[in-house]
Amino acid sequence: MSKWKLVIYCLFMLMLVACNNDNVSGDNNQDAEAADPIEDVNDQSEDEKEEVDYYQTPEMDFDMEGRTIKIVAWWDMEFSEDNPDSIQFKENLEALKEKHNFDVEYIAIDYGEYQERITASLLAGEPIGDLVRLGKNYTIPALVQQDLLWPVDEYTQNDQVFNQLVSNELFTHEGRGYAFTEAQTILVQGVFYNRTLMSELGIKPLQEYVDEDNWNWDTFIDVVRQANQDTNNDGSLDTWGLANRSVIQQALASNNTALTEGNEQNLEDPATIESLEFVAEITNDQLARPTEGGDWTEPQQFFREGNTLLYTGALYEFDGFQTDMPDYELGFLPFPKGPSVSDYYTFESALQAIAIPKTVENPEQLVYIWEKIHDIESIYDYPEQASYESTFVYEEDIENARMVGPNLVVLDHFAFPNLDYWGFEHDLLEGTAVSTLVESYGQAFQAAIDEVYSD
Repeated sequence: MSKWKLVIYCLFMLMLVACNNDNVSGDNNQDAEAADPIEDVNDQSEDEKEEVDYYQTPEMDFDMEGRTIKIVAWWDMEFSEDNPDSIQFKENLEALKEKHNFDVEYIAIDYGEYQERITASLLAGEPIGDLVRLGKNYTIPALVQQDLLWPVDEYTQNDQVFNQLVSNELFTHEGRGYAFTEAQTILVQGVFYNRTLMSELGIKPLQEYVDEDNWNWDTFIDVVRQANQDTNNDGSLDTWGLANRSVIQQALASNNTALTEGNEQNLEDPATIESLEFVAEITNDQLARPTEGGDWTEPQQFFREGNTLLYTGALYEFDGFQTDMPDYELGFLPFPKGPSVSDYYTFESALQAIAIPKTVENPEQLVYIWEKIHDIESIYDYPEQASYESTFVYEEDIENARMVGPNLVVLDHFAFPNLDYWGFEHDLLEGTAVSTLVESYGQAFQAAIDEVYSD
């Protein structure tokens, strides 16, 4: 029973008691009998409040003897008080600190030096923290194979708190899970589009493709072609369909495939070949806006100019675009579906979660604390509701983000230091045939993977 239903129910019972007292005046015994059911209802309601329909780790009783738990990330992970859920997290933490006799210190390390410092501390047996946010690309399998982290999957069974995909599938090695996160939505990637430019160019509203379940690679390419226009008839394009010259990772994820699969290269997989051929078509037909010699931020700058319809990126970029483009209405779409799938996908090539160094004592207590902090009855109807509603103007954009979020593809090619992804991308974008790429890079990719897995 929810707390509001409980309140309403108790008020209702109080009204009944009041009516009974009015009807039976002066009879103390009957007043007492009328009051008894209220006490029973209250007792029963407390029992009902404790019942949940998901697994919770049984209550643990331990004293951490004043220990300071150090929580490390490349930002300050201290709980804010910007929404009711965060306030409840913070209140839960304070209660747990008192009950189990510990304190907390938050350590933020600059992202540019984060991996090197964290890895060095683990290898030296002197970890910087107790709960340490790590990237999968340098954790699985490298750090795990050196026995530097505790397996934690046996402690993360509460699916109300812990993202089961992360602990049980993505951050795993040889059947065990080595990291956890309370984030149910990891990273939403998709396509930003300029609604204002779309209308000016007379292009069909792009949301209609999604509504019709017809937003795929073919319709995507058709839209890009439509937006590549010479609007002033001077013989050269002045509006473009696509800001990004390379969409390799987006194409792989949207076809639910990758360049690597565990300890094997995956270039020959039919879905991978389809993805590379899709990128080759964009490249060979010169559909994307041509580079002007800029760096990796060039596609963002192209989109900000307001004359390029589409930009593929991550949702955290959206607010910046809206701030910098006040004269334009923007929208969000999933990246279109590939031919081997029936759903829309997002992707992450630097998946991160929280791990516990092997030198840290009592890892089960740390995971328990994390669980009890976050095990609340959220006021929100779905994960990231507050963020989505503050970011988007249109409900359809929110629905698109929600549709993409749960379908995460993790691209692991950056887990292998000697796997030459950038050389591979360069050759594909310069027009090398996909069949040639697969043949020439296959053995090299496998050798790079073997180096890591054989350590």
